Amino acid sequence: MPGPKPPVLNLTDEERQGLERLTKRHSAPQQIVLRARIVLAADGGKNNTQIARDLDIDVQTVRRWRDRWSLLQPITLEDLSIQGRLEDLPRPGAPLRITADQRCQIEALACEDPEDSKRPISHWTGREIADEIMKRGIIDQISARHARRLFKRGRSQTPSSALLVDSSP
Repeated sequence: MPGPKPPVLNLTDEERQGLERLTKRHSAPQQIVLRARIVLAADGGKNNTQIARDLDIDVQTVRRWRDRWSLLQPITLEDLSIQGRLEDLPRPGAPLRITADQRCQIEALACEDPEDSKRPISHWTGREIADEIMKRGIIDQISARHARRLFKRGRSQTPSSALLVDSSP
């Protein structure tokens, strides 16, 4: 037994042309291009199952982007661009607690030798990094594990000599 009929999309000429231009743009992110193709196919009268089969994607993906376009279509293109309609929504979760300035300070710490911080060690450990970050007041509270992750990320463009030892069990 077939499911409910998907909402009909009636694109304006401006929307259709904008979506077609987006699918032909070499610099457009591929996920945005795929979403544009979904909307164009939906406007062409195809149902969700046909679109999913043609694009070799999950029918839930087609349903999500057809519904999202229908929901956003009343908003003018001046207020929300075609590409803006096809972008991901913000994800739930806790807000970032480490600012860009704090990251820069941690990256600067990653470039330092532990002995420069008056630490009697030759290589940074997660615990030593966390202690130094808190001692300097960069962040009030941080676990050794999180500090080590941030430190390793900050070391990606620093000198090749290893200043971090993995002390995890």
